[in-house]
Amino acid sequence: MNSKDLKLNYPCKWEYKTILESHHDISNIVASVLEKREHSIKKSNNSKTGKYQSHTVATLVHSDEDRKAVFEELKNHESIKFVL
Repeated sequence: MNSKDLKLNYPCKWEYKTILESHHDISNIVASVLEKREHSIKKSNNSKTGKYQSHTVATLVHSDEDRKAVFEELKNHESIKFVL
């Protein structure tokens, strides 16, 4: 699906899947990125070796620009390896 085809009614809850090394504290990382924005974090999986873990981070976004900005901030954090 092309992002131009995505039609959302804002504000809406949006979820981001994050992958990071297990020794990092996802709560502190997300709090530093989202600051005072309400959010939830749900642990998803660990890698077979336990080196990596994934979490679903959910927050309210207010526009396409806001949704993409949160994605970029999570993606650019030094401790987060990957964001979907």
